[in-house]
Amino acid sequence: MAQRAAPDARVVYVDNDPIVLLHAQALLRSTREGATDYTQADLRDPGLILERAAALLDFGQPMAVMLLGVLHLIQDSEDPWGIVARLMAATPAGSYLAISHPAIDIHHTQANAQRVYNERVSTPQTLRTREQVARFFTGLQLVEPGLVQVHQWRPDPGDFAPEGVVSAHGGVARKPAA
Repeated sequence: MAQRAAPDARVVYVDNDPIVLLHAQALLRSTREGATDYTQADLRDPGLILERAAALLDFGQPMAVMLLGVLHLIQDSEDPWGIVARLMAATPAGSYLAISHPAIDIHHTQANAQRVYNERVSTPQTLRTREQVARFFTGLQLVEPGLVQVHQWRPDPGDFAPEGVVSAHGGVARKPAA
């Protein structure tokens, strides 16, 4: 998608799921002007991610770090805020951070659903409040409309999503000059 908008874009996808790796090998193609790569790594190891990404990305140029639907898989005890801060510390001023994160404070049934889900899986999820998600953007400048439910982030005219149906917070922020 990025290379459709900017053919010279350089994109590094990161995931720790071997099935995603198979899909990436089958589907990811670079444009003639740009480059696309896939790194099998765990978000809990930002040092490895940054090291491997540096083989393709120019860390002297602004970039986007997109953490969409993944941070809820990092437990509070694993310091997800520190992971995001480390990734953003490696990017230059003018870079962006985009996050979407399942919420625990939008629907009153989310806490029970999280408990039931976590009883059945090996990687539990941690749904977070708007305030907890806002901490990921510490030191960054939120882009309008700020941190909102994802369906409220710049909808197209005429788009409709009833309030309370979408249970995720989302936002984009820019890293300011030092």
